[in-house]
Amino acid sequence: MKHFTIKTAFAGVAVLALSAGLAQAAQTDITVGMQLEPPHLDPTSAAAGAIDSVTYANIFEGLTRFTSTGAIVPGLAESWDISDDGLTYTFHLHDGVKFHDGTDMNADDVKFTLDRARAEDSANAQKALFAAIAEVNVIDPLTVEVKLSEPNGNMLFNLAWGDAVIVAPESIDTIKTNPVGTGPFKFSNWVQGDKIEITRNPDYWGTPAKLEKATFKFISDPTAAFASVMAEDVDVFTGFPAPENLPQFEADPRFQVLVGSTEGETILSTNNKMPPFDNVKVREALAHAINRQEIIDGAMFGYGTPIGTHFAPHHPAYVDLTALSTHDPELSRKLLAEAGFPDGFTTTLKLPPPSYARRGGEIIAAQLAAVGIKTEITNVEWAQWLEQVFRGKDYGLTIVSHTEPLDIGIYAQPDYYFQYDNPAFQALMEELNATTDPTKRAAMLGAAQATISKDYVNGYLFQLAALTVANAKVVGLWENAPTQATDLTAVYWED
Repeated sequence: MKHFTIKTAFAGVAVLALSAGLAQAAQTDITVGMQLEPPHLDPTSAAAGAIDSVTYANIFEGLTRFTSTGAIVPGLAESWDISDDGLTYTFHLHDGVKFHDGTDMNADDVKFTLDRARAEDSANAQKALFAAIAEVNVIDPLTVEVKLSEPNGNMLFNLAWGDAVIVAPESIDTIKTNPVGTGPFKFSNWVQGDKIEITRNPDYWGTPAKLEKATFKFISDPTAAFASVMAEDVDVFTGFPAPENLPQFEADPRFQVLVGSTEGETILSTNNKMPPFDNVKVREALAHAINRQEIIDGAMFGYGTPIGTHFAPHHPAYVDLTALSTHDPELSRKLLAEAGFPDGFTTTLKLPPPSYARRGGEIIAAQLAAVGIKTEITNVEWAQWLEQVFRGKDYGLTIVSHTEPLDIGIYAQPDYYFQYDNPAFQALMEELNATTDPTKRAAMLGAAQATISKDYVNGYLFQLAALTVANAKVVGLWENAPTQATDLTAVYWED
């Protein structure tokens, strides 16, 4: 419009009104910055939380789902019945739900999904979520029956995970690069190393998305992340990797800063089967060499809550066990000597891209060096971390944030990447899964937290804060992160 000369006041007002209308109409798309790019887009066959960050609630949906508060609500199942003995769940599906390719979503797809997830050769990273399922039966196209081998008080919670979203056999072969779900957004395009685009699903069965298009832009460097937000090249940056810059955004009326809680237990993960970490005294020495607050201040600029076990401090059943692993270098050196390492030892420290890992790793390396533990630092990309550390178990130490909700049960999996094998803990988790009484469950969760803390399975650092910087006019973003997701289903631009 600026190329035209308007000579009358009336015409000028008309043009201004038209310009304003065009500006408002343009605000139906959004660009979201993220530090990590997903390795692929199938949340049911990988551990990478970045997959859920793009796909959860946007592209894929489960029988149940998490809300922004962490509550479990109906998803593709509009309701369910639970038998008196707790062994049979009957799910009643919404009618008229279609996958993005136009095929119907029905009970056959639910059976396919759950059977695939719990199969012997399943690639699902959280296969344990489905361990209690004995069989899945199709009653009719909108009714599916899930029979359990034993009662499981977590079943509706488990089915809300990204690992439990409903997928179809027709599209499973190409799901990693062309995900086909039932959500309010459809996958549109993926430029590897740059961005993923999704567009509004015009045939969505539920409340339609207000945005017409969303672009996830991958920016791994914290300095570049700051520049992209400041220049308004991205509208939102979730998991903002440069917390030192947050005061600048808070002082700028163009932006809003959301500081919430996550389910992300950030740990110095330890390979429990690799000598010398197969010795509990060495693991305890490691824990006492760490100064948590120094890591929080140095790597996260004060954002984060110290933890002494693998459990979120905001959970009602949380037990503060940080006193079991206080910073005590003298005790650390004493324990190393008792374990047969008076002069310390050398190990590997593999660091994935997030700032908490790269920055925190340098600080932890210095803390460990002070007691004689030398670390050979290797910076790895996310795909390398998944291949070498998570799947290959080829590491001594690593730093990662576990963002799955209430995931202490991973310590009952001996083949999980930190390879902790404790039959007593495994039995406790089996008992917990079969228990529905809230008071009894809280007591068991407390005992579980104490067990892994006293076994010093990992170095427990801090609970990751949910840090989001966004344009001040963006409405509907999650402040907290009860699961790893960038849920855009209710996001819109304020007029």
